Amino acid sequence: MKELPQTVFVVDDDDAVRNSLKLLLKSAGMHAEVFGSAPEFLAKYDAAQPGCLVLDVRMPGMSGLEMQHELNLKGATIPVIFITGHGDIPMAVEAMQHGAFDFLQKPFRDQDLLDRVQRALTRDSENRARLRHTDRIRERLASLSPREREVLELVTQGKANKMVAGDLGVSQRTVEIHRAHVMQKMEAGSLAELVRMMMAIARQP
Repeated sequence: MKELPQTVFVVDDDDAVRNSLKLLLKSAGMHAEVFGSAPEFLAKYDAAQPGCLVLDVRMPGMSGLEMQHELNLKGATIPVIFITGHGDIPMAVEAMQHGAFDFLQKPFRDQDLLDRVQRALTRDSENRARLRHTDRIRERLASLSPREREVLELVTQGKANKMVAGDLGVSQRTVEIHRAHVMQKMEAGSLAELVRMMMAIARQP
């Protein structure tokens, strides 16, 4: 499947800010889309779209913080850079506690914003690569038979084939066959790799 291009989304109720940020991002060779309100963005946003979000904290109706909360509930991993006014630092701190990537206090230098956006886009790429990797592991895991799953769980706990055989009440030869199938289906070159795979999906919610 073709990867969608990275997009910088700007959500701000101020027309002048939106337009100047769009021009700035385009001048730096970035694809940008702008929205005047949180509901407008949420109605269009697709979690499969790579990129990052430049979001005003203070907006009429739904605030930037409330929008961040909605995105969290949707399981969206898009990095959020908040733009804050002078009195909004406590809100920015709260945003960071809820997983925001960064925040910028107005007025800010163009280069400061571009640097943060570049870092956020890199973070988004890393997040998506990791999620794709764990999705593939889950697909392989789903292909295992119930008995193969049992063998997998026991060998990744560090148990030798003989101990696994004792736990499951089968012959050691049967365990060896199941273990070979597990390694093949999981596309693991070693026990260490198999353990790393299980740790990777255990870390994902």
